[in-house]
Amino acid sequence: MADPAMSVTPYWEVTFDADGDVDGRQRNRLLAGVAERGVRDLIVFAHGWNSDRSGATSLYSRFFAPFPRLAPAARIGYVGVVWPSMRFSDEPIPDLPRSVADGSARRPALDKDTRNALLGTFPGRVTVVEQLARLLEERPAEEAALEEFGRLARLLVEVVPPGPQALFAADTLVEGVPQDGPAMFAGPAAAVCEEFARVTAGLEVPSGAAGFTVPNPWDGAHELLRQATYYAMKRRAGTVGERGLGPLVGRLARAAPAVRVHLVGHSFGGRLVSFALRGLPGGVRAVKSVTLLQGAFSHYAFAARLPHDPRAGGALQGQQHRIAGPLVCCHSRHDTALGTVYPLASRMAGDARGAVGEPQVGKLLGAKWGAMGFGGVRAVPGTRACTLAEALSAPLPASGCVNVDAAAVVRRGGPPSGAHSDIVHPELARVVLAAGRIR
Repeated sequence: MADPAMSVTPYWEVTFDADGDVDGRQRNRLLAGVAERGVRDLIVFAHGWNSDRSGATSLYSRFFAPFPRLAPAARIGYVGVVWPSMRFSDEPIPDLPRSVADGSARRPALDKDTRNALLGTFPGRVTVVEQLARLLEERPAEEAALEEFGRLARLLVEVVPPGPQALFAADTLVEGVPQDGPAMFAGPAAAVCEEFARVTAGLEVPSGAAGFTVPNPWDGAHELLRQATYYAMKRRAGTVGERGLGPLVGRLARAAPAVRVHLVGHSFGGRLVSFALRGLPGGVRAVKSVTLLQGAFSHYAFAARLPHDPRAGGALQGQQHRIAGPLVCCHSRHDTALGTVYPLASRMAGDARGAVGEPQVGKLLGAKWGAMGFGGVRAVPGTRACTLAEALSAPLPASGCVNVDAAAVVRRGGPPSGAHSDIVHPELARVVLAAGRIR
């Protein structure tokens, strides 16, 4: 389907709702169009969290632009996945929650655009959103007000039965441990807000800086709300992947058996396309490659066993074998959002004890709570590792997990997110082509 903002053709857009239900008309146009246009290789790209439709379309247009030049003989079709994520209007960096490192996050009030985004993302919660906004504006001194804020934030993001999203929050599976919600809401909200305020402020203040004082817990309340929506979007990405995109790929395989599907995901979109593997119908081998660009989910997601807990494995353990080709994970040490902010958010969602008074944040959080896009796939035997130059100069492995150090190009961006969204490079387009053996 033509799109005036799109740089390539044929291009189709496919929209999913929060429960993974696909827009039927868009689905039907895709299924019919792939056969009509003689598409051989279909590249399906999913954006990350904190992106609206116009931002997603812009990303797809810019990322896809070099493909016709890089593979002029290939019969490529392009799909942009649009799923209901949310953007904080005071958030300049797409796809991950921001700490208060640049100072603007300390503004406690929710502006009109952010309120509207919350209402659009969590319909039916008008009263809750207005109460949260009032508390952030007034910043009452009583600890009870922070507890009320925490209660309201939990109401905002809790799953209403019998919806499917409760099944898709965890990146790891632990026998006997319920995955019923973020542990950050299990303890006193005042303590959690204080921790967010201290840790995120610590990210911006040099060690030993003179005159540094402990911030107001209400500075952390704004971050608690951001992290709560982050958790909800993490859960939603898994839902859309397994219940929406995976079955759609199955239908595509039936409608156009010769088409080779290549899944690409940025940030939480990497989580989405990875969970799509779990939603593929039995016997479907249409997915020929998966490329994760700064994936914002656990680096142990594909592991059969976790190094720190032999009871547990990744929620996607073994799913790489559903790919008739490689799972390529592009990562960068310059992505400070995934190196620091992501582990903090993950730990706060999964461990109510918190990190106050413990050692350096990065050292504390990185190994156990690290993200795929910061250090690559971990604890999966046989995983290969290479630099970006090596990935582009020699054939990639035909199967299994491959870590590609993309720090040579994924490097631009200011604090605290760093290079998280610095993914529009022809070199990364070439990685997608190499992963799928598209010529």
